Amino acid sequence: MYLMRESWTDERLDDFRDEVNRFDDVDKKFDKVDKRFDRFEGEVDRRFDKVDHELNRVNDRLDVMARQLMYGVLTMTGGMLVLAGAVLTHG
Repeated sequence: MYLMRESWTDERLDDFRDEVNRFDDVDKKFDKVDKRFDRFEGEVDRRFDKVDHELNRVNDRLDVMARQLMYGVLTMTGGMLVLAGAVLTHG
């Protein structure tokens, strides 16, 4: 830890500048990390797009199945009503 000084010599200021300039290397490393995260984010986006596409396909198929099930139930209900009507009128 540095002690507080009343005045700074040129040499001390040069030392301080060198210490502060070490953060330039850290900034460069963070730039590299940012680029890697950008690539990773792009890959994640592509994969989620693929998952979204597949889920949309599944939803479409489920919609078709639900529609067919509804038509089947309505057809069976109509058939049972016709049969019940025939039994009641002839019975």
